[in-house]
Amino acid sequence: MRLGLLGGTFNPPHIAHLVCAAEALDQLGLHRVELLPVHTPPHKEAEGDPGVDCRLELCRLAVAEDGRLGVSPAEAEIPGRSYTVDTLRRLHAHRPEDELTFIVGGDMAQSLSTWRDPEGILELAEIGVAGRDGVDRDAILDRLSGLRGVPDRIRFFHMPRIDISSSMIRRRAAEGRSIRHLVPDPVAAAIERAGLYR
Repeated sequence: MRLGLLGGTFNPPHIAHLVCAAEALDQLGLHRVELLPVHTPPHKEAEGDPGVDCRLELCRLAVAEDGRLGVSPAEAEIPGRSYTVDTLRRLHAHRPEDELTFIVGGDMAQSLSTWRDPEGILELAEIGVAGRDGVDRDAILDRLSGLRGVPDRIRFFHMPRIDISSSMIRRRAAEGRSIRHLVPDPVAAAIERAGLYR
C-alpha cells in the first residue's frame, strides 16, 4: 500500500489538515493517508493541550467520514520528543510492504537537511511537499541537493491556500466564538461537549 503520513500536533485537527491529506492522496497517487499526532507538542502549540489521548480521539473523529483517511498512534505512543526517522523505522519494521510518503509543508521541506538523519528519512520514505502558490520548488530542491536521494525522493503536490490554524481555533473556542466549518462537525461537537480550550 502507498501510505501517506501527515504529522503534526493536531491541537485541534482542522479542515486545512484534511484538505492537505486529500490533495496528497489524489495528486501523489496514495491509497491512504494517516494523521500522525505527536506525543508532546512543541512549545508554541502546547497552549491548552488537552493531552495526547484527547488529540488522538479528535483526529479519529476528524477522519471518520473518509475511508481513505486514518490515524496512526506511532508517535503518540512514544513519550517525549520523537524523531521522524525513528518513527519511519518503527513503521517500516511493522509493515515493511508499505511504501511510505511523509507529507510536509514547503517551509518544513526547506529545513529537512537539519532533521535527524535526513538521508535515513529519504531511504525510508518519499517526501510529499505541499506546495502553495509562491512555494519555490527549485529553491527547495537546491537547498536539499546535498542529500542522497534528492530529487528522486521529493514529490510536490499543490495545496490550495487555506488560512486556518489550530491556534486560531483555540483562540475562537476560548472566546466562545463558533468554530463550525473550520473543523469537522464531530470535532466541533467534541470540543464543545468537553469544554476544550475554554
